[in-house]
Amino acid sequence: MLRFYFNGSPNPTKVALFLEESGLAFEPVKIDTRKGEQFAPEFLKINPNGKVPAIDDDGTIVFDSNAILLYLAEKTGKFLPSNRAELLSWLMFVATGVGPYSGQAVHFKHFAPKDQNHDYAHNRYHYETDRHYRILDGHLQGRRYMVGDSYSIVDMALWGWARMIPFKLGDDAFARYPNVKRLVDEISARPAAARAIALKDKFTFKAEMDDEARSNMFKHMTTKVA
Repeated sequence: MLRFYFNGSPNPTKVALFLEESGLAFEPVKIDTRKGEQFAPEFLKINPNGKVPAIDDDGTIVFDSNAILLYLAEKTGKFLPSNRAELLSWLMFVATGVGPYSGQAVHFKHFAPKDQNHDYAHNRYHYETDRHYRILDGHLQGRRYMVGDSYSIVDMALWGWARMIPFKLGDDAFARYPNVKRLVDEISARPAAARAIALKDKFTFKAEMDDEARSNMFKHMTTKVA
């Protein structure tokens, strides 16, 4: 049985989408990052980086959401576009650009200490996140999916972050990326997407972003290295 270590954040949710779409049997294992469960020794054996998602597929361990998507797609032969070069290019674009910049945009918009001036960082990550989505929107002009003519792991990888665009860039941000929104809406309407989003609701996660949660989520706030 494949064990899926997750919480409800964007990266685990896109892996949950693949698992639900593919019909693979899996055991969800919650990792409550606000409680610091990602630093438990037993989980660090799964992912030394102390982040979700990760999977243990009968002893084969894979971490990082995009690596997991590629591993599962190759394992099952599902949701793999035939143009591998284009697949890898856009999958890595999401992995190295969309995800990290989106995460930083969220951090400086919602979680950075309000008593400090973060204007430079907030503007930088907001700008770069917007730039990445404009590239994606241009690529999707006249295309239904990111790679080729079929729904693939690249669309799933994008959906995980893109469905949260208003949280990152403001309530009206989707209007700037109509082609991205069209794809997000199509995927979100799939029954598997509803199940992927609802998976977290089967468990109890810490809801409060209190001092304990901030300490566990943002270690740099309590550890000075520069």
